Parts: sequence; C-alpha cells; structure tokens
Amino acid sequence: MTQPERSALSDARMADAAIALICERGAAATTLKDVGLRAGYSRGLASYRFGSKEGLWAFLIRVIGEEWLAELQQAVAGTTGLETIHAAVDAHCRFLLESSERIRAFYVLWFESVGPDPSLRAVIIGAHARRQRDVEEWIRSGIEAGTVRTHVDVRSVAEQFCAAIIGIVYTWLVAPLADAEVHRLHDGLKQQMTEVLDAAVTAAPALVTNDRSETT
Repeated sequence: MTQPERSALSDARMADAAIALICERGAAATTLKDVGLRAGYSRGLASYRFGSKEGLWAFLIRVIGEEWLAELQQAVAGTTGLETIHAAVDAHCRFLLESSERIRAFYVLWFESVGPDPSLRAVIIGAHARRQRDVEEWIRSGIEAGTVRTHVDVRSVAEQFCAAIIGIVYTWLVAPLADAEVHRLHDGLKQQMTEVLDAAVTAAPALVTNDRSETT
C-alpha cells in the first residue's frame, strides 16, 4: 500500500473506533488515546492525525455527512418539488434505520455543538445551512414546475422542515424507537409537507403566506 492508502485506511479505522466509542460512552468520555487503541494503533496516532477531539469530531461529521449526501442525491435524482421532499424524508428514515450507529454518532456530535466549542459549532452551522438551502431549492423547483403553491413562504417551510427532522432525530436518540415508530414519524412529516405545499390540497394558512409575521 502507498502512504496515502495507509493513511486513508487508518483514518477509516479510527473513524469507526470513534463512532463505536461515542455510541458506547458519549462524546465527552471518548478520548483520542482510546480511539487510537480501539482502532489497533498507538495511543498517540489519533492526536497526531487530528490534533484534538474537536478535529476528530469535525472529520467524523464530514465523513458521515458525505455518506448521507451521496445517499440523498441518489434518492432524489429525477424528482422535483414535493416529490423530492418525500424522497428525502424516506432516505433519512432509511439512513436512521440502516446506519444507526454511524448516524447516531453524527447526531450526538450535532447536539454536542451547543456546547462551548466554537469550531464544532461552526461545522454544524454550515451543515444546517446547507440542509436548509437544499430544501428551499426543492420547494422553488416545485413552484417552477407548478406542483407547489406559488405563494408558499419558502424560507419558513424549509425552517419548519429542518426543525422537524431534528425533532425526529432527538426523539430517536433519547428513547429507543421501534422501526415502525421511526417510519410513522417520517410519514407524518411527509403528510405535513403535503398539506403545506401540494398545489392540489387546500392551503394551510399559517405556512403559505409571504408575510412572515403571520406565521406565528
């Protein structure tokens, strides 16, 4: 193996070790030394490679985020508007159920960003902003295609959608949920988005006004 290949392999092994440790004991109790040893390397390799726990957390968020993005792009390919949102919700449901340990660690770190570390917070803020921009673009594409109501407050609906996803994840993290319950929560979000966005459904006034003062 070349040096870049060895480095990529050790990064992947340390990422797997960190994910397992975060799920077992939480982010605060996970140390770089433990990550290196769990991955089968020296206790100092993780510190050398990532510099700090925050550096490792940012690496994990990027790696798992890229995995999610690849799955999402495949799931929504060829769709538009509300259809895209439904496909994205279904993909998120699958990702929770099929990659539970990786996505659990990802969201543990997501909520960890409310702590004092500004670098982790900046990474999460960027990921959240990208998610909201994607949802806004999906809605606008539906408006252009005529499948989403023209007077929808795009930003408000995208904010509500992103908040709902985080709420589902928080519920999933706090208390173990049966697969059927995870599906039910995601199906409920799809129904809410249909009621708010679908041009063929009677408007839900609180979310389809362009006057943001009327959404409260």
